[in-house]
Amino acid sequence: MNQITLHPITSPLVGNMLVPGDKSISHRAIIFGSLAKGTTVISHFLDGEDCMRTIHAFQAMGVKIKKEEQRVTIESNGVEALEEPLKPINLGNSGTTARLLLGVLAGLPFHTTLFGDESLTKRPMDRVAVPLREMGAKIDGRFNGKYLPISTRGGQLQAITFHPPVKSAQVKSGVLLAGLLANGMTEVIEETKTRDHTENMFQAFGGEISIDGNKISVKGEQTLTGTDIQVPGDISSAAFFLVAAAIVPGSKITITDVGLNQTRTGIIDVLQKMNVKINVEEEKFIGGEPIGKITVESSDIKATDIDGDIIPRMIDEIPIVALLATQAKGTTIIRDAEELRYKETDRIASVVHTLNKLGAKIEATEDGMIIEGGTPITGGEADSHGDHRIGMMIAIASLIAKSDTILHQPDSINISYPTFFDDLAKLKK
Repeated sequence: MNQITLHPITSPLVGNMLVPGDKSISHRAIIFGSLAKGTTVISHFLDGEDCMRTIHAFQAMGVKIKKEEQRVTIESNGVEALEEPLKPINLGNSGTTARLLLGVLAGLPFHTTLFGDESLTKRPMDRVAVPLREMGAKIDGRFNGKYLPISTRGGQLQAITFHPPVKSAQVKSGVLLAGLLANGMTEVIEETKTRDHTENMFQAFGGEISIDGNKISVKGEQTLTGTDIQVPGDISSAAFFLVAAAIVPGSKITITDVGLNQTRTGIIDVLQKMNVKINVEEEKFIGGEPIGKITVESSDIKATDIDGDIIPRMIDEIPIVALLATQAKGTTIIRDAEELRYKETDRIASVVHTLNKLGAKIEATEDGMIIEGGTPITGGEADSHGDHRIGMMIAIASLIAKSDTILHQPDSINISYPTFFDDLAKLKK
């Protein structure tokens, strides 16, 4: 499907809903389940294109993985049983798979080649390849391993102490996974704490990991044990409906069983700062992850400044927050978000270009954007540029547009939310 026509909404969005499983946790559950000895059962797994790339990668290394809708069963004999893939592994558009898998492959005694689609081939991999080489990994690729395709010839790794130069949970996780296979104690010391699903997953699979503030230490050459994992709803996917409820008059949406990990809830803090009517209830704690429900009602939105340590806690939600800011009173400024330039697209450029085409008034800066509030969304034509979060942002913007919106490349949304349009339709009254 190359394009679809989206119509403005004529009534409020109302109802309770469940969003798909968390993308970050789904990836990690497959990785840890494949490295662990025994049986792992994953429920509410995200049935999206990116997470399927992680499954296929480990199947290529001999792991028995069976998927039935949102339930995945892994039978693994542990790290020692992983086999050299017979052909290069296609990662599609999945940057998470690429960076975390590099950490695993760096410590395995065989040769592997990774490649991806046009978008992934432009995303920097040296941020994880450099520390892995310091540990003793043999990694080569385009521009000295900066870009895919990348080949690894794994072997015995030595522990390091690593200070990530970027605020990236993917980079941190790649090094921690390599540390699992290394000699000694690997330490990662972050300047700002990033999402900690990898640390939680280590504990869920019985691994030894120490967390002291922003220092994470992992003992090498340890054995993980298979377990059951319930994946919470993805707060990054929920964010699109939270904003939709805030900007569509008369709306009220409750999202149940959503992950409320504090390293991911920057979106909640920002909505509160912007005067959105939001109520959060934490209900249970599973596998190290808090889970609860969030209710949002249509609101009189106020502009704010968004910067500093909150940015890593909401980096994937900035596109939809930018749309929210177009409907706020005043001017919103987003800073310290340069990492957006290294996502599926340059998300600073994509957000600014797309929302301006739809009638908003936004200016790009080197590390963020300046958004003038109170501007009507006019509709028109917009392209997702193959980025799932840009595609969903356009779809939510179309709800309050003055005329129809034509969305090009809507299939990109399947990367993280295959049922997005079905779930949206159920909320329309």
